[in-house]
Amino acid sequence: MKIPFLNLKLSDLKVTDEIKESVLDVIERKEFVLGREVVEFEKEFAKFVGTKYAVGVSSGTAALLVSLKSLGIGVGDKVLTSPFTFTATGEVIANLGAKIVFVDIDEKTYNIDVEKVKEYIESSKVKAIIPVHLYGLPANMPSILNIAKKYNLKIIEDAAQAHGAEIELKVESKKLKVGAIGDVGCFSFYPTKNLGGYGDGGMITLNDDILYKEILKFRNHGRVEHYLHQVLGFNARLDNIQAAILLKKIKYLAEWNSQRKQIAIWYNEGLQGVGDLILPYVPDGYEHVYHLYVVRTKFRDKLMEFLKQNEIGTAIQYGVPLHLQPAYKNLCETAGDMCVVEKVAKEVLSLPIYPGIKKEDIEFITDKIKKFFQGV
Repeated sequence: MKIPFLNLKLSDLKVTDEIKESVLDVIERKEFVLGREVVEFEKEFAKFVGTKYAVGVSSGTAALLVSLKSLGIGVGDKVLTSPFTFTATGEVIANLGAKIVFVDIDEKTYNIDVEKVKEYIESSKVKAIIPVHLYGLPANMPSILNIAKKYNLKIIEDAAQAHGAEIELKVESKKLKVGAIGDVGCFSFYPTKNLGGYGDGGMITLNDDILYKEILKFRNHGRVEHYLHQVLGFNARLDNIQAAILLKKIKYLAEWNSQRKQIAIWYNEGLQGVGDLILPYVPDGYEHVYHLYVVRTKFRDKLMEFLKQNEIGTAIQYGVPLHLQPAYKNLCETAGDMCVVEKVAKEVLSLPIYPGIKKEDIEFITDKIKKFFQGV
């Protein structure tokens, strides 16, 4: 049996015909930039997340960049974030001339360690924080909200991997989806995401009227009228064809997320107590949407090779934390030591998880993993 790490065809089976029809309609109308599909998709995504506004942009990276710029983050401003994430989270900070401050992660959730955030802020002036909802699990937003309020910080949620993830805010006795908790939420529609397009795409979600107008300007060359540019902006618009595709796919997002959760249950049942495996941890009141199903083991590289020999695809997210990447040399500082993330990065392994994968596939994978640990 051959099981790829990712199979995008399976989840797209039921929506392919709808997408083809929608894309052809855009082509026939020749409405390619900021067309009606973009407007409709923005409304649908805002409704899904639970925010007043959503602004379509060209990628998840563009969502972060435009958000930071619109919030006034610039040269010399310190921005806290996790080093255990895709490079886009860090590079947008540096590209605006701001100062990246990497904070170590919590060993259970792999999200930013809020205690270390508190320690750093108490001794240094910080302008904003970018919590990353890694692998589909929300960061500790209740604590981050309290910190932001106390120190007047802006919160930019990196929700690129967490479409539909929720967290219970016990003080308010309600659940909120990620992207509706901070000042802005930033999403990616890269093809591999829980809601993925057929190319690049992104979204910014928010509730603030004034900030919304700023974001609209910065995503479209600083434009307020056709040839009137109030500020220097970016070409960061969401392509209308991608919007048409995503408008069809968003109808199935809740169903696909439910399938991911069920697959995670199968993994948990099959791998509980196997070897030294550490399975995904989900705190009470948090809803994980399993963009990735990630286990940890000290035998990571050997297990990965064993699974490869058995035609099971795996991946590592992320093997080299950002503070150790050559691109960030002399561009960042760290809030204390990075011992947890450096340990975790050597042990994480992502197993296949995607809508359409069958229970027997998961059983095959878990049986092979059990066999591996019998020989360790």
